[in-house]
Amino acid sequence: MATADARRRLRERPMGVTILLTIIGYALVLGTFLLDVPIYPDLTRAQINLLTHAIAVINTTATILLVSGWYWIRAGEIRKHQLSMMGAFALILLFLVVYLLKVGGGGEKHFVGPDLVFYAYLIMLAIHIVLSVVSVPVVLYALILGLTHTPAELRSTPHARIGRIAAGAWILSLTLGVVTYVLLNHVYDFEFASMLVPIV
Repeated sequence: MATADARRRLRERPMGVTILLTIIGYALVLGTFLLDVPIYPDLTRAQINLLTHAIAVINTTATILLVSGWYWIRAGEIRKHQLSMMGAFALILLFLVVYLLKVGGGGEKHFVGPDLVFYAYLIMLAIHIVLSVVSVPVVLYALILGLTHTPAELRSTPHARIGRIAAGAWILSLTLGVVTYVLLNHVYDFEFASMLVPIV
């Protein structure tokens, strides 16, 4: 009964729920960056590196699922499309938890490399961040529509159009995130950001 009521509310107010969830997500991220919230453990450099690699694996897997989901819907495989997109969204939620743990625990790294590569890195990182921020409400809206409507009903909603925008922005953002990860952690070098609490 409660599940049916929640689904009905989602179905009737997809935009309102999207706005609410977007605000909560933004608040979590901004709160972690701007406030010294004492809920995160202090991390060692080894733990930060482990979480950094885990984030890259999560993002790569999410990208594969998104591309697969795009392929499946074009092939008319609706159930496979749904599973791929829900899997990608679950991975993004996992990414958010791991990312906030890493940043909140003092895990910021700064790129060290040639100036030209450094500026290219910054441009890619900026595009990645902007697309990540912009993608949140678009992805949530497409997902809520997809979860609360049948495939036949979705034809009369903006799900397909919004979904193309969401998936395209999300794929590009994740791909740039993985490229910057490779440059920072495997091709060039990095230094840890200075922390209020020293990292052992």
